Amino acid sequence: MSLNKTSFIELAIKNNVLQFGNFITKAGRESPYFFNLGAFDNGDSIKSLGQFYANRILETNIKFDMLYGPAYKGIALVTAIAISLAELGLNIPYCFNRKEVKDHGEGGNIVGAPINGNVLIIDDVISAGTSINESHELIKNNGGNPVGVFVAIDRQEKGPHGLTATAEVSSNLKLPVYSLINLIDIVSYLDQSDSYADELVKIKLFQKTYGIT
Repeated sequence: MSLNKTSFIELAIKNNVLQFGNFITKAGRESPYFFNLGAFDNGDSIKSLGQFYANRILETNIKFDMLYGPAYKGIALVTAIAISLAELGLNIPYCFNRKEVKDHGEGGNIVGAPINGNVLIIDDVISAGTSINESHELIKNNGGNPVGVFVAIDRQEKGPHGLTATAEVSSNLKLPVYSLINLIDIVSYLDQSDSYADELVKIKLFQKTYGIT
């Protein structure tokens, strides 16, 4: 596991983004861990999060012209990532959507730069893929070309068709999907630590039952 992944997992644990316990997922499964990107809720942590995303984007060498983040969590994400990219010398426009179309002032349902060229979709996690599908359609309808998806975590859980949500999105939309970390990375991190023996046992069992290895 790379230093970036290790550092991100440690940052997530420190900020109570990655939690261990008993949680119920959207799929109704009992999960021994939970990932809440909304807990990056102060200036220092959201700055670090933007830097992790920016570095991950650049290391893929993907060609893109702008960033798009679906409301609500995507709003803070694209803002932080755009700032981090600018600090690295890459001034990239970004935008996000409104949940409801504005019928006065500038109007419309897009805030920020006009959608144009090759667009990266930025989100926190892919669950059922609904948000990414909606983002893909919105970008296409506004004249943009979606070229990739970046999320913080890939839970790597198999759905009803035997594929993970990430794999289904990638297959259905013909887009590459990248993540900062995935469940295998979390297992690897816990495996190298002396502090999470009980958590590791539970997560490995969850992974064996629902995930890919």
